[in-house]
Amino acid sequence: MNKVHTFLSPTKVIFGNDTAGLVGKETAQFNAKKALVVTDKSLLAAGLLSGVQDSLKAQKIDFDIYDQVEAEPPAHNVDDGARIAVDSGVDIVIGVGGGSSLDVAKGIALMAKNKGKILDYAGIDKVPLRGLPRILLPTTAGTGSEVTRTLVVADKVENLKMAVHSNYALADVAIVDPLLTLSMPPHVTADTGVDALVHALETYVSVNATPFSEILGIEAIRLIAENLPAAYAKGENITARYNMSLGATVAGLAFCSGGVGAIHGLSNILGIKYHMSHGRSNAVMLPYIVDYNKIGNLKKFAHIARVMGENTEGLTPYQASEKLVAALFKLLEIVDIPCRLSDYGATEADIPELTEGGMKISRLFVPNPRNMTEEDVKNIYTRAL
Repeated sequence: MNKVHTFLSPTKVIFGNDTAGLVGKETAQFNAKKALVVTDKSLLAAGLLSGVQDSLKAQKIDFDIYDQVEAEPPAHNVDDGARIAVDSGVDIVIGVGGGSSLDVAKGIALMAKNKGKILDYAGIDKVPLRGLPRILLPTTAGTGSEVTRTLVVADKVENLKMAVHSNYALADVAIVDPLLTLSMPPHVTADTGVDALVHALETYVSVNATPFSEILGIEAIRLIAENLPAAYAKGENITARYNMSLGATVAGLAFCSGGVGAIHGLSNILGIKYHMSHGRSNAVMLPYIVDYNKIGNLKKFAHIARVMGENTEGLTPYQASEKLVAALFKLLEIVDIPCRLSDYGATEADIPELTEGGMKISRLFVPNPRNMTEEDVKNIYTRAL
């Protein structure tokens, strides 16, 4: 109770069905004359940007589209987009898409006003200037990037994903329209949904948890556990999509204040080595690391089990935590996410490389509820194989 806690969030969050059409009016609030809309080719081809384009046109705001965002975006996506933003004279950046597009949009907005390259600012609070205003619209219910101060890009030289943490990366406006998520195919629904669950769970049990992250994290866990199976089973289920969008955004708000841990640390290398999405690599490591971590905070892990619908009456906290591990394996089975590394091409010969890769992100072991050595990392990967 003697600690000082900080809560961080965008200046404005607009949430609700059919809110994407407000982007033009929100853009006009910044007296913007020209916008750069950042997205990927598949979303553009699918017509998901039509409402955004129409809204900007209705406000007579000129715009260019940068659609070169790649999955698990390389750093050059940001640097290339920033050059276009400067050359085109845009005065606001609008990100539309999954976490990759939103992260790239945040990076472009920063680098349009800061010197060098985005990797120069990897780390905590290294960005000197605020950058351009940014409006973010997620089309998945997973990363929570629309409400966080973090963006992640891949360093192809070091073969690592690098994070930039800065208050200047927070959105000026986040517009969360659940209707934009209706077209997500089942496997993307599963990957992004479990990604959001990991955000909520890790920040809830983190040693750096705050009153804000605890309140938000546990509610996000409830929303996701109750609605992910339905959203996966029937993508047009608007109620499930609404609750998943809410859960993912709330989870993002939670970990923006509380941070993440070893699941993110050990999943980093998987995305690069086996070309797995961020959500999928987090999902695969989730039950194994929860099983390892559970003794670090039995009370909280037992509470998560109850929130996820497990009957823990009469059980000890340890027994309830064991039920949580089983429930997580069951959830992955329900949404068809194989939870063995061998399912993605990993072999026993890969364990040393994976261990080395996991140890490169050992800074995320600090807020983890249980300390983790290199031997522990090796054993977790071996069990997950």
